[in-house]
This record gives sequence, structure tokens and C-alpha cells, in this order.
Amino acid sequence: MSARLLLAGVTASLLVAAPIDAQMQAKRLTPHEIAALPAMGSGAGTSGVTGIRSVVLAGDPTQAGLYTIEIQVPAHTRIASHTHRDDRTAVVVSGRWYIGYGPTATDAAASPLLPGSFYTEPAGAAHFAHTKDQTAAVIITGVGPTDTIYVEEADTPR
Repeated sequence: MSARLLLAGVTASLLVAAPIDAQMQAKRLTPHEIAALPAMGSGAGTSGVTGIRSVVLAGDPTQAGLYTIEIQVPAHTRIASHTHRDDRTAVVVSGRWYIGYGPTATDAAASPLLPGSFYTEPAGAAHFAHTKDQTAAVIITGVGPTDTIYVEEADTPR
């Protein structure tokens, strides 16, 4: 199953379960157009880790309603264990993305996900991620407002 087909199915299921933002408009973006979008840096629902490029594809993660963001994570990047207040779903679009669940980030607890892979970030559930020798792109959908709270305050990017 292609990543785009999987993403369409995930988004459709969220649309049925989530309240629709009355301001949502029809939108379609090619990979080239997504690459040209302005990065939002360490905005709502992102890890805040330096080097990660985050863009809002739809909605507004700081407001109530459905949103979708894409994160592009450089090689050799680690995101410490953290939580979000909202339930989120994600699809790996490119690269190899290692995701694990729990309050402590360990390589042994992280599973590699290839393009087309799907995972969830349940509200309040601690999770962590990293890349190895290649970059990864992940599309994340949730119902805002969202946030990012690190399990260990010392891990919060400054």
C-alpha cells in the first residue's frame, strides 16, 4: 500500500471522528510545493529539536480542530521522550524513522519504520524517536490544540 493511500485513509478516518474546522478549505500540495512552504521551527506539536524542519500542511496545531504537519528530520537526530495532549497519527513518508514508547528513550525500545509505515501517538503517552544514517519525513495529524511536554525537563530543547 502506498504511503499516500495510507495517509488518505488515516486522514479520512480522523475526519469522521474529529470535529471539522469550519474554516478548512480544499487544498492539494505537490512534494515540490510542500518543500517550498515556510518552516515553523519549534511550533506547537513539534519537538523543538534544532535542525528539524516542520511545516503546517493543513489547519493550525495551536487552535481547536484538525491539523496536519510534516516533519523532516535530519540524519543522526534524537528526540527525547515526550508527550502531547492530543491523540495523533503518523505516516512515514521517506527515510527510516525509529519510534519507541515509554518514559526513557533507548535504542532497544525503538522500532524502525520505513516509508508507508503508520504509528500512533496517544494523548499523554510518552514516546521518543531518532534517525540514524538517513533523513526521515513524517506526516502527523491530530486534533488541536497540541503541545509537547518532555518527560525530563532537562531534555526540553532550549
